[in-house]
Amino acid sequence: MNLTTDIIRYENGELGYDETVTLFQALLDTGMIHHLQGSYSSTAVSLLWAGAITLPEGGKFPLRHVGIA
Repeated sequence: MNLTTDIIRYENGELGYDETVTLFQALLDTGMIHHLQGSYSSTAVSLLWAGAITLPEGGKFPLRHVGIA
């Protein structure tokens, strides 16, 4: 997986659901999600709530991304 290539493919609408889930899990696992525009965090939250992705071991997701803080 090449995150840069996959982000570009995501932005161009070229990823299917499974590839999108894989990308967002990788973005969350690496912490890169916190350095991208807010729409990525919103999508990650949606996928987290749906159970499609999970927080990494010991991982944290700032509460502002889920509308709590």
